Amino acid sequence: MFHALRAPAPVPSRRAFLAGAATVGGALVVGFHLDLPGTKARAAGAPDFSKVPTQPNAFVRIAPDDSVTVLIKHLDMGQGNTTGLATIVAEELDADWSQMRAAFAPADASLYANLAFGPIQGTGGSTAVANSWIQLRKAGAAARAMLVAAAAAEWTVPAGEITVEKGVLRHARTGRESRFGPFAAAAAAQPVPENPRLKEPGEWRLIGTTLPRLDSEAKTTGRAVYALDVRRPNQLTAVVARAPRFGATLRSVDDAAARKVRGVVDVVRIPSGVAVVARDTWSAMKGREALVLAWDEAGADRRSSDAQLAAYRALAAKPGLVASRQGDAAAGIKNAAKVLEAEFSFPFLAHAPMEPLNATIEKSGDGYLIHAGSQFQTIEQAVTAQILGTTPDRIRINTLWAGGSFGRRATSSADYIAEAAAVLKATGEKNPIHLVWTREDDITGGYYRPAAYHRIRAGLDAQGGITGWEHSIVGKSILIGTPMEAMMVRNGVDATTVEGAADTPYALPVYRFEVHNVRDAVPVLWWRSVGHSHTAQAMEVFIDEIAHAAGRDPVEYRLSLLQKAPRLSAALRLAADKAGWAGRQAKPGQGLGVAAHESFGSYVAMVADVTAEAGKVTVSRIVAAVDVGVAVNPDVIRAQVEGAVGFALSAVLRNRITFKDGAVQETNFDAYEPTRMSEMPVVEVHIVPSTAAPTGIGEPGVPVLAPAISNAIFAATGQRLRSLPLDLAALRGV
Repeated sequence: MFHALRAPAPVPSRRAFLAGAATVGGALVVGFHLDLPGTKARAAGAPDFSKVPTQPNAFVRIAPDDSVTVLIKHLDMGQGNTTGLATIVAEELDADWSQMRAAFAPADASLYANLAFGPIQGTGGSTAVANSWIQLRKAGAAARAMLVAAAAAEWTVPAGEITVEKGVLRHARTGRESRFGPFAAAAAAQPVPENPRLKEPGEWRLIGTTLPRLDSEAKTTGRAVYALDVRRPNQLTAVVARAPRFGATLRSVDDAAARKVRGVVDVVRIPSGVAVVARDTWSAMKGREALVLAWDEAGADRRSSDAQLAAYRALAAKPGLVASRQGDAAAGIKNAAKVLEAEFSFPFLAHAPMEPLNATIEKSGDGYLIHAGSQFQTIEQAVTAQILGTTPDRIRINTLWAGGSFGRRATSSADYIAEAAAVLKATGEKNPIHLVWTREDDITGGYYRPAAYHRIRAGLDAQGGITGWEHSIVGKSILIGTPMEAMMVRNGVDATTVEGAADTPYALPVYRFEVHNVRDAVPVLWWRSVGHSHTAQAMEVFIDEIAHAAGRDPVEYRLSLLQKAPRLSAALRLAADKAGWAGRQAKPGQGLGVAAHESFGSYVAMVADVTAEAGKVTVSRIVAAVDVGVAVNPDVIRAQVEGAVGFALSAVLRNRITFKDGAVQETNFDAYEPTRMSEMPVVEVHIVPSTAAPTGIGEPGVPVLAPAISNAIFAATGQRLRSLPLDLAALRGV
């Protein structure tokens, strides 16, 4: 379907607006292009599109069968953005929801760039709705205007007399009406309006309502095609043997036994290890088991987790790079009436998406075709082209549904796509190659959320006011050494390491935030909510400690520091109110804990209700309040917050990646256990009404859960559990 679409040729101006229409099999295809050279994501928070020209950068297809297909430039990994983005188009088009379809757009950054990333097509940072909001509204409104113009010409009536409602064009005076399909071809011949009228919020009938998800039926019936489902003619499967320790290199390989395994076709060396190529996955895995490999571990990191943490602690005691500062924090603490200190440690975490990493690549005409749950299409095109000695425009990507990602599919090295391309090249490009990572491959040899260590000191005056705040963060930078370093690293400070702390919304009068960049061989990557996944825990638990030391209510104390953060304050008030915070009389061993945090331009507050007894913690209820601007589809928003609770709960209670002599100890879900359904608390999600432009919700629900639970445990037991995962053994005396 996509290969039949032809985008208009770009106008040569640097900030050009291109609007074009074409007929494809009688279909109306509306497209807009926006060239934004140098567009950069903000170092923290949501991208600011207020000064970005409002020309949309998306395609809308209206077919003769009356269906409306929105080409989605973002990967849907389960977060439901296909439904949300289609809702925006349907609203401005005045389509009936039953007409709406969604399909993934081809890889083409000139048409489908993520405006938050610059000239790159990709998904991440909870930007899907935010950067498509105006684009898709204009695309829908333009398509509507073109349909009206076509009907007006056919019926010889003024366009202003034609109304559109639920996918039907009507002219009241003559009694004529038609659905979209019959006018699709004629509408394609109409000029595209550069500035179509957009609806006022009071006119919306779909945005803000709960609509059925477009992907539910296909996923329920099994018709949805994931990358792991791909089967190409003469396809072969490859698995890769990688180094047992990060930093090790291959010294030698004896593949004689592997080649004797039934089904094994070839064994080839690629940059990341040794690939066994077979007629099916099982044969490839058995062939890999038969390999005899010798590794040079002279450059490998052989430390265990305890040694890693000790090194982090030692770094935190030294002066670091200044991430942000105001006034003399040391003097403010020295002259304080009371000084509080705390440390927080956070382990490496695996992403562990339910669908293992995989991709299929094949020779196709004068180029190559990739089938994958592609998250960073532009990077994957560039990396693949370099490996195969061609140009990115000859790399086509068929983006498919992805069974989760949480950041793992978005690497600047396109690692698993690169492996597939390397295997294809090494095998002479004769057969399509389906590269598969097993669960063990992903957990023991993939990328991780960086481990982190926080040391905080704060001074309080006699009334409990903060007189100084010193905060040191230790962790490995995700961006240093990658192509994104120039964009998001300033003076050695990686914004993703310190976000949520160095840019805190709390009105601290005097502060100093520092960072230490760890250098080691462990590969790290953004994990759902990135730096906020640890900074929220450190900030919110320590603020809670200060509130209690000051003899103040934790909600009231936070609000006193958030007077310049009205949206976060409103979310906090709503969560506290809905949870019954005021006047709650808890039973022994029960407690309520609160936390509030801003990330990716969205504001989330949570109240956790827990019971702690004999070393066991039961989280019975989570009350969340979220402000994401205009709530395009409230049901998707609620689902994302519920999913964030389920995703984050296992990291709060038990999950960690540990090293022994440099080797990862966890290998599968038996040791890296996801949240069980029996552990899920009741989750109540309340949406703060807003007229602000929409932001994202895929990630912001994650950071707040851990501190809300930690603070609830303190309320229930009087004991502070700061580090993650929580040391529940410390509660055995409760």
